[in-house]
Amino acid sequence: MQNNTFLLYGANGYTGQLIARMAADHGLQPILAGRNEAALSKLSDELGYPYRVIDLSDTKALEATLLEVPVVLHAAGPFQFTARKMIEACLVTHTHYLDITGEIGVFEMAKKYHAQAADVGIMVMPGVGFDVVPTDCTALYLKNQLPNATHLQLAFATLGGKLSHGTATTMAEGLGEGGAVRENGKIVRKPLGHKGQWIDFGVKKMFVMCIPWGDVSTAYSTTGIPNIETYTGVAPKTFKLLKWQFLYNWLLRTSFIRNRAKQQIKQKPAGPSDDMRSKAMSLVWGEVKNKAGETRSVRMRCPEGYTLTAISSLLITRKVLEGNFKTGYQTPAGAYGADLVLEIPGVTREDL
Repeated sequence: MQNNTFLLYGANGYTGQLIARMAADHGLQPILAGRNEAALSKLSDELGYPYRVIDLSDTKALEATLLEVPVVLHAAGPFQFTARKMIEACLVTHTHYLDITGEIGVFEMAKKYHAQAADVGIMVMPGVGFDVVPTDCTALYLKNQLPNATHLQLAFATLGGKLSHGTATTMAEGLGEGGAVRENGKIVRKPLGHKGQWIDFGVKKMFVMCIPWGDVSTAYSTTGIPNIETYTGVAPKTFKLLKWQFLYNWLLRTSFIRNRAKQQIKQKPAGPSDDMRSKAMSLVWGEVKNKAGETRSVRMRCPEGYTLTAISSLLITRKVLEGNFKTGYQTPAGAYGADLVLEIPGVTREDL
């Protein structure tokens, strides 16, 4: 097998297809994989890549396929249901594991495999897409600016674009679960949107609210900063409505409501069109503070989130295939530095 070959699991999903279509631009040859044979066959005919039909519950078939490749890029979420099976198969076959999750629970779960992954010489790196490459790099960049920082705030927003089926489904699975921050080194549950603020992203000043983004886990691994909050852009009126969500969280957590939400998602387009992605952009902001009250802030302008995910995941896959990796559980900036994000075309960074 050539050293530019990797397994792309979830290739028939919105983001998986985007990654598959961009792979050749990075000199990579994916083996397309997933459960939907009709979709995989169609994509294989279009792009000329081989495919494998595998259910993650079929451990023997999964391990046999992983033995064909040095790296798997896992793009089939929600990852709270899929990541563990893939990681455990990778430990058996000594295959490097990458995924595009943004789920705090998945990062925390993956960390527990650090010693096993290091023992067998593989890297386990969840979050190689928009979740969490730009924000993880921002966190490390700020930590380097203010090494004794005790507090970190990260925010992101999108101008244009919309959610894919996969992202929306992951959100549906989290309905009614509330938010999370890191306080004194520990992950603490909070009401969703318990804090809000206005952020000047440069291009536009936008309102953001506190959400349980993956950096609550990853930024701590990368920087050691004990207090972390993550925010995303939202309409102020939505923020006000969320103040009452605690009254009906019990209802949002029922399978009836979550299944209704997922049914509605399936009736919408799979994700933003190519034209929409080309016109949209992602904005990232971060600030650190130390005990003396000193601060450092930075902001970035990036390509649209799904475009960035496809590019960053392929960029990291390429690095691993070339032997550029650290064994055990790793974060993107922890393994590749704060400037990793600048390797993505269209990313600019500005100190404030």
